[in-house]
Amino acid sequence: MTSDPLAWLDDRAAGRETAGLRRRLRPRAATAASLDLASNDYLGLTRHPEVIAGAIEAVNRWGAGSTGSRLVTGTTTEHELLEAELAEFTGFAAGLVFASGYAANLGAVTALAGRGSLIVSDAGCHASLVDACRLSRARVEIAPHRDIAAVQRLLAARGEARALVLTDSVFSADGDLAPLAALHRVTRAHGAVLLVDEAHGLGVRGTGGRGLVQETGLAGEPDVVVTATLSKALAAQGGVVLGGERVRAHLIDSARTMIFDTGLAPAAVGAARAALRILRRDRELPRRVLDRAAEIARVAGVPTPDSAVVPVILGEPRIAYAAAVACREKGLEVGCFRPPSVPEGTSRLRITARADLSADDLARIDSVLTPVLSRARDTGAVPA
Repeated sequence: MTSDPLAWLDDRAAGRETAGLRRRLRPRAATAASLDLASNDYLGLTRHPEVIAGAIEAVNRWGAGSTGSRLVTGTTTEHELLEAELAEFTGFAAGLVFASGYAANLGAVTALAGRGSLIVSDAGCHASLVDACRLSRARVEIAPHRDIAAVQRLLAARGEARALVLTDSVFSADGDLAPLAALHRVTRAHGAVLLVDEAHGLGVRGTGGRGLVQETGLAGEPDVVVTATLSKALAAQGGVVLGGERVRAHLIDSARTMIFDTGLAPAAVGAARAALRILRRDRELPRRVLDRAAEIARVAGVPTPDSAVVPVILGEPRIAYAAAVACREKGLEVGCFRPPSVPEGTSRLRITARADLSADDLARIDSVLTPVLSRARDTGAVPA
């Protein structure tokens, strides 16, 4: 028996250090000389003057905080305008804004599934959907990644009256696309509801960035619900659930992350509305993101991606982390995904494209990535 009940934390930390899995926070500077290929600012709008002005205008009008939960004092006319605009843009009847994309997924899944229902979730779904499954109290089955036949088998064998199928539209670690059309055919044939997380699809896929659900012709279908975040292509913060009016009404009555959480701050609402206006106006932004991703993939020697995410798999955590550090030291910020974020043996650099990357930026990326990746792949080391 130890006198320190938290001594086990030291053992865990030492084990993570040995395995190359220790994580540390690194505050970024307000202005940095490094080139950012790690963030999810896909459209490059975080510092856009109109987005900043939208945030400032909302703060000046409504104040810094939303002051309460959505059901008490945390709903403003700005929130309802954003919900209506997002719904119209993506092709759905209604939307409901949450304080984060994580909260939107938790709220939607736990409200639409529960005891006596089945959830079938893709193995590659985001952690927020994984946690939502755990909290739902439904029976949960995990289908292999993008495996339509497995989803069909699980739905056909169910004894529950209700079923919910979960998938990302664009998977965050691999950047690959869900087979939404085929998945929807299966869910509809078995009387299930399809919930799609468009966190990495909104602003990148679909007509003018309306998302992969719209691109595949599923927008507005009564048995399709979409969740999305406002913190990636829309350069703000928060989340939204999109669907029919009765879905919105049900979430207002039962989504705990909406009922018991403080509403989204006015600044984030104003910024997201401004970013959405820019996206409506500049319909070429999504195409530019994909073009830049293709250029980065060429430099990295990996297949052309279908999204803004360019994964460069290096295998072991220490190799991936060392490569990320080498890039950072040469002025290039890239993401580093290691277990448990990705499966064992697939640690990687996760490089994200932005619509505003210039020709000079691409040349700089080439000058850094080429030697770092060559050395990492050849010897498991990186250049000094």
